[in-house]
Amino acid sequence: MAPTEQLEIETKYDVDESTILPALHELPGVASVAQPVTLDLEATYYDTAELDLAANKVTLRRRTGGEDDGWHVKFPGTSGGRLEVRHPLDESAGEVSVGVVPVEVVGTVRVLVRDRALEPVVTLRTRRVVHRLLDADGGVLAEFADDRVTATVTGGEPESWREWEVELVDGDNALLEDAGELLLGVGARPASGPSKLARALGDRVPSYAEWTLPNKPLTSDLFRAYAGAQVNAIRERDPEVRRDVPDSIHKFRVATRRLRSALATYRPVIDRAAGDEIRAELKWLAGELGAARDAEVQREHFAAEVAEQPVELVIGRVAGRIDDHLRGVYQEGRAAALAALESERYFRLLDALDELIARPPVTTDDHKAKKQIRELLHHDYRRMRKAVRRSESAPTIADQDHELHEVRKAAKRLRYAAESAVPVLAEDAATLAVRAEEIQEVLGEHQDSVVSRDLLHHLSLQVFADGGNTFTYGRLHAAEESRATTSRAAFYNLWPTLNFHL
Repeated sequence: MAPTEQLEIETKYDVDESTILPALHELPGVASVAQPVTLDLEATYYDTAELDLAANKVTLRRRTGGEDDGWHVKFPGTSGGRLEVRHPLDESAGEVSVGVVPVEVVGTVRVLVRDRALEPVVTLRTRRVVHRLLDADGGVLAEFADDRVTATVTGGEPESWREWEVELVDGDNALLEDAGELLLGVGARPASGPSKLARALGDRVPSYAEWTLPNKPLTSDLFRAYAGAQVNAIRERDPEVRRDVPDSIHKFRVATRRLRSALATYRPVIDRAAGDEIRAELKWLAGELGAARDAEVQREHFAAEVAEQPVELVIGRVAGRIDDHLRGVYQEGRAAALAALESERYFRLLDALDELIARPPVTTDDHKAKKQIRELLHHDYRRMRKAVRRSESAPTIADQDHELHEVRKAAKRLRYAAESAVPVLAEDAATLAVRAEEIQEVLGEHQDSVVSRDLLHHLSLQVFADGGNTFTYGRLHAAEESRATTSRAAFYNLWPTLNFHL
């Protein structure tokens, strides 16, 4: 069975052993409470010896005894929720008796554990009494769990407590709030920890002081804040890429590009040798992700492009042939991307990124950001301006296409640098970022047309060799040439409006 996902929205409460359950049926919107169901649950939680998962508020457990037996991985979520990814137990493979974490489960947390071993850290045994809160039609609004828990940390003594948990099913947050008032009113207390695991581990979990941008930052502080956000994005996107979440590869690549760009922009204050080594590895990683992402974009584009052609001018299986080719490219590219994410090279890059953010290799040329960042932005602007001039003097259209691609990359770098400067330059930097993004998007259309023309030429030669009709491929190629001409003209009209004045 394939893994499943759900957003878990719940509240937890500590409660004394003698506390009596309140009248749950009196909650607003609750028509009745189903007969209670008693479950005996056993969960083994796994982590590294350094508790890397717990430190990042991620849990990995193997649970039996309920309706959702299996491997559960929970990630921090938004709006009070947590994303839970469930993998079924594979009894046929002997996994239940062996108790080793399956490789597909490890993959969901690989970005945090890397090649470190996972081992049992806590065993929880819970006698759970579940009360389902129903609406007038019998639908389940929420589940109320009365848990009596015994937790045993590996190598430690058992600890027991009682807690209540309210988890939404089809109900809304108002029900959670009303339930909270009711439970607190009979003596419950907000849970002392975010989870049973956190309570069991207590102060064993590493605590890292959260770094914040100073009120008067140095330039290296701007780098650390911006680069740190990109490293966090990589950590968030890695599990999504592995689960094939839509657009996850694109978002992952963007984070690597932003970080690469920042390491280039901030070279005066971040040791160049260290930074360039990381940049090279980020370039490798983005390249491993690139084939799948490019195929995604082209599939979507050509599906729409062919559909817009008059039916009588689409000769042969054009849409299908293009899609078959790009689907194959995507599958091969995704396989390569997943292999890269399982490589020691990737794990060591992640280690290097952790070190980069924890202890940035700052040079002696580090000054107050408000002044120095303007100089860095101006350097990136001049770099872009030189690329524009090369494009204007290019001897051929092919040469101009190449130079405009360089302009696009320079525009990205300027945009990302401006975004990083917003904390000190405010609206001026935000405006510059918007203008640079506009140029980037226009030239993105241009570069997509270049890639699309190459693909159409390649496929048309195959069709011709097979004795097929290439007429429609020629029409599509002409449409891509027109797209290039339009975007090229749009760029040269847009470029003078950038107006760098910082």
